[in-house]
Formats: sequence, C-alpha cells, structure tokens
Amino acid sequence: MGSAAYWLALKAVPGIGNRLYRRLIDRFGDPENVFSTPKNRLMEVEGVSGRLASAISQFRIPHEVYEDLAYVRKRGFKIITFNDPEYPSYLRQIHDPPPFLYVYGNLQGDNLNIAVVGSRIPTPYGLSITYDLCEDLVCLGFTVVSGFARGIDTAAH
Repeated sequence: MGSAAYWLALKAVPGIGNRLYRRLIDRFGDPENVFSTPKNRLMEVEGVSGRLASAISQFRIPHEVYEDLAYVRKRGFKIITFNDPEYPSYLRQIHDPPPFLYVYGNLQGDNLNIAVVGSRIPTPYGLSITYDLCEDLVCLGFTVVSGFARGIDTAAH
C-alpha cells in the first residue's frame, strides 16, 4: 500500500478531524507511523482517547480508499500532503488545514491556486455552473485544489 493510501485512510478513521490529524502528524511524522504506533503512545496526543487509540490500532483500510486512489490515478490528479513542500503555504497557516489536497494541474506558488467548495448534493445547475467557472479559471492559469468531496468539489476538478 502506498503512502497516499495511509494519508487517506487516517482521515477515514471516525473521530479524526483536521486538527487531530495534524497533531498526530506533528507527533509521529506521517500516517503510516500513526498506524504502527502502540495505543499507549497514541493516547499521549491531546484528543486521543483510549477508544480512539483502539480504533486507530485496529483500523483496516476501507475499499473506498483504494477506489479513490484508482480514480485519482485514472483522472491524472495528484495528492499533495501537508508534509509536501508543494502544499500551499497560506493554506498551511489556517486554523485547521486539510491534511491533503487533490490537485489537477501544477501548484505554482500561492497566487494562482483556487479552492471551490459547495454542496455534496448539488443541483444540476450548480454542477454546470461549477464546471464552466472552473474551466474558465483553469484557462486563465489557475489551479483548482480541493479536499475532493463529492458534489461541487468533484465538479470543480
């Protein structure tokens, strides 16, 4: 299993949000290390209860993670993790930055990157407008970045 699978899998553990994800990465370096860390050491991280430490230790990567990775490869996207030097520096500074981004295109500094977020259950009109808007932005040199949620995020890519 590749490194990207671990990044996606850790986000799939129920109870791990962006801030706790960041604390785990700050302490253990990367998600693969988090999954191999003993429960008692996981519980040293603020916000990790005994129940969550057990969930992390016993977690098995769901099939959906592999489906997402296959989709990413098929579409030519790439995953930029918080530890990657390409991760946008302005985004890194917010209160709870996402642990990874799905990127289509090349990140070229912080000035030409744009995130498009919206409903996970958009209307057909919302999908159409998002697609058209993002197509125009890409033609102007912007790179679309997102957390790749279903709905508007997917249409943005």
